[in-house]
Amino acid sequence: MKYRLYAVRIFSHRWEESLIFYKDVIRLPLAFSDASMGWAQFEVGTAHLGLERCDPADDESRELVGRFIGISLEVDDIQGTYEALLAQGVEFVAPPEKQAWGGTLAHFKDPDDNVVTLLGA
Repeated sequence: MKYRLYAVRIFSHRWEESLIFYKDVIRLPLAFSDASMGWAQFEVGTAHLGLERCDPADDESRELVGRFIGISLEVDDIQGTYEALLAQGVEFVAPPEKQAWGGTLAHFKDPDDNVVTLLGA
């Protein structure tokens, strides 16, 4: 049996704002979007990043939004990407930091306060 990653989901209470954020600010290529479904897919390599609208009144939904979500987006130039996104008003938890294992990480927040990681050399 062979597996391949299709999509990783980000849950959102502010779906329309997050859609614009990932499409126009982060500049991920939009593959699909349907507001009535509350679903969008962005191309990230051979997989997709899914943006799924959740009801903020739902108890389970509230636990899925506004936290570190464990998604790392690899970029060629982490410092340049960090500076460009910072100039567009993206909120970072901290500037890029070299890790003991050799990579560099920077964490940013989306409109729902989900924390996404940038990964670079």
